[in-house]
Amino acid sequence: MRRAGLDVAAVVMAFVVPSIAPRAAGAQQPDGARIYAATCQACHQMTGLGLPSQFPPLVGSEWVLGNEDRLVMIVLHGLVGEIEVKGEAFNGAMPALGRTFTDPEIAAVASYVRRSWGNKAAPISVATVTRVRLAQAARTRPWTVAELQRAAAGKP
Repeated sequence: MRRAGLDVAAVVMAFVVPSIAPRAAGAQQPDGARIYAATCQACHQMTGLGLPSQFPPLVGSEWVLGNEDRLVMIVLHGLVGEIEVKGEAFNGAMPALGRTFTDPEIAAVASYVRRSWGNKAAPISVATVTRVRLAQAARTRPWTVAELQRAAAGKP
């Protein structure tokens, strides 16, 4: 997503994500709030409300609170193009985080988002992230809404 000539996703990936690189095996359980603050907050904001007409809210979002596999697919591979959230259209890009974070880290940040700011969805397990990652291992590009809808319906 570009904002005033700045590619926000590129800045996040270049400067913020390396500061919270995956930890060694046997390390403490990943902190979803910490990962969110360092990686997601620049676009979706500390409040999870996003930025009107630029970045969608996560609070009360059907994309966050709905199908957990779909949320994991978005976090792993990113999202491009138009998406409607709570009746408002957004058109941009979310970077893929699957190569940056481990399955426990993705489960932690996705669970944090599903259970913060009044959201009350069930947490996402590491096993779910691993299953989705393996099922989508051949994917090399971000999702579109149409592709996510087909995938949720079990269609290629």
